Amino acid sequence: MLKTKSEIITPFYQTELGQAYLGDSLELMKLIPDNSVNLVLTSPPFALTRQKEYGNKLEQEYIDWFMQFSAEFYRIMQPNGSVAIDLGGAYLPGHPIRSIYQYELLVRLCREQKFFLAQEFFHYNPARLPTPAEWVTVRRIRVKDSVNIVWWLSKTENPKANNKQVLKPYSDSMKSLLKNGYKAQLRPSGHDISEKFSIDNGGAIPPNLLELANTESNSYYMKRCKELGLKPHPARFPKDFADFFIKFATNEGDLVFDPFAGSNTTGYSAELLNRKWLSFEISEPYLECSKIRFEEEPNLFNQESKLNGKGKSQKVRIA
Repeated sequence: MLKTKSEIITPFYQTELGQAYLGDSLELMKLIPDNSVNLVLTSPPFALTRQKEYGNKLEQEYIDWFMQFSAEFYRIMQPNGSVAIDLGGAYLPGHPIRSIYQYELLVRLCREQKFFLAQEFFHYNPARLPTPAEWVTVRRIRVKDSVNIVWWLSKTENPKANNKQVLKPYSDSMKSLLKNGYKAQLRPSGHDISEKFSIDNGGAIPPNLLELANTESNSYYMKRCKELGLKPHPARFPKDFADFFIKFATNEGDLVFDPFAGSNTTGYSAELLNRKWLSFEISEPYLECSKIRFEEEPNLFNQESKLNGKGKSQKVRIA
């Protein structure tokens, strides 16, 4: 549990591995010890040109607002830790031209906060609707926007990571090559492909383009929200997204933190991957709904959680 000098702050709910807290993460983060978090993984409210119900900041305010959080991220991260930030794009009001706020934010994070850009990722959602409608489906002068930028940042030039933990299944052609063998030769590009190319390493190294369809409409979380008459969080990221970065940048037993938990996909993914987790969310209805995620696979869990939802929470079997 988080502790101030005079009191212990009780989690909204907790599992054997993690804790979810209700409150302003900018204030709650001050209670996290220095150098204690292995991975900050989050999809913060995006900077948009119009206000959304989940509390996004307008573009003009966004960078200054986010920099307050980044200072705390830097402090609480372990020396070889990471932060992965999923950021959606935006068009300027009334014009078919893009905002560059993600890049302006990156420059400030690196120059002012002294983060290093470990690598950029692109979160591609092939199921995203063709938006913005004005430019894509009405005037037909732009194609649909289906990619979020993800900045993977670190405190050191050598952050902890292991791509062997996120290998993809081999393609059919690669499986055939491994089965039939490969004759080392010089490619037309001039690259010398050695016999090591035919070694079975258990899978293919993934690219920095993460193709993850966010088609959660029939998920357990969405169904249970509907059954209980609860409003789900409107901007959820797919569990596979959280799985990728948690596997890539942490080991079992490490601590994963999400300051903008929403439906707590990060905490749920960390729980299933045997990582400790800490999640903060400022909206009580969203945090209340997020408990549903931990009902989904009861066979994985072995004790009842301690739930603290002002008397409204049902018991769920979680570890």
